[in-house]
Amino acid sequence: MAGSSLLMLLDDIAAVLDDVALMTKVAAKKTAGVLGDDLALNAQQVSGVRADRELPVVWAVAKGSFRNKAILVPAALAISAFAPWAVTPLLMVGGAYLCFEGFEKVAHSFTHSKADAQSQRQALQESLAGAEVDLAAFEKDKVKGAVRTDFILSAEIIAITLGIVSDSPLMQQVVVLSGIAIVMTVGVYGVVGGIVKLDDGGLYLSKKTGDGAWPRFQRSFGRGVLSAAPYMMKSLTVIGTAAMFMVGGGILTHGVPPLHHWVEGVAQGSTQWLGVVSVIVPTLLNAVAGIIAGAVVLAVVSVASKVWRAIKS
Repeated sequence: MAGSSLLMLLDDIAAVLDDVALMTKVAAKKTAGVLGDDLALNAQQVSGVRADRELPVVWAVAKGSFRNKAILVPAALAISAFAPWAVTPLLMVGGAYLCFEGFEKVAHSFTHSKADAQSQRQALQESLAGAEVDLAAFEKDKVKGAVRTDFILSAEIIAITLGIVSDSPLMQQVVVLSGIAIVMTVGVYGVVGGIVKLDDGGLYLSKKTGDGAWPRFQRSFGRGVLSAAPYMMKSLTVIGTAAMFMVGGGILTHGVPPLHHWVEGVAQGSTQWLGVVSVIVPTLLNAVAGIIAGAVVLAVVSVASKVWRAIKS
């Protein structure tokens, strides 16, 4: 009897772990869009910091990210326990914010020229070169800004994950939310640390001495890394923005049943003339919905800002 009870207990534990693993996998897939943008944003946040202070700054932001999630995970569990009706509205707000942020990036790229961006970078470099600049204060401001950005992105990740596990038992919610929070933080800031030191690694390899094949390969590889690093940052930004539209649009379409059913119907109908390629149709439609939603939210926010400024003046 005791043996059979133990086996049943082990079977129940195995089933729970399997469910947790499955939900964690789904949550990680759903939050990948936010993750891409998180990588790009946080890597850009340390720009202007001295090379020998880049990793300490990344570590300071990572600690701030852990504090953010230590606040957000219990808050999400409390919402799930006492106000489960709020999960869907929170997801919709998070999806709309993702779309807004993505469209704002696109609009900014069209309204600001490369010359403007170059002048901003030059002004930053000149200000940092001045002896009167308090580098400690500058670094502290960088960390504060990155932690604020992380809080918003972390809230989106936790909200998306909560939507996936909201109908699960409390213990599974705790395990999945905590697991996603830890994995995302370690993953994001581990990669960010690698990205910000990528150019240093390339520079180190490019200065290798020697006439053999291996030193020549190292120098060539180092130069290649130095050349590729700026493009990697740009690609992260583009991929992150596209993913924001896809994920945010997907959340919004899923939250509006008629629109969700229409997307599914179009996807099923497209199999006749697209075949295997039809699997990307829902993603493309979600991205289009995300772009439209982002444009609408940006327009509303712009008008509201102008009205508020007019009222204050």
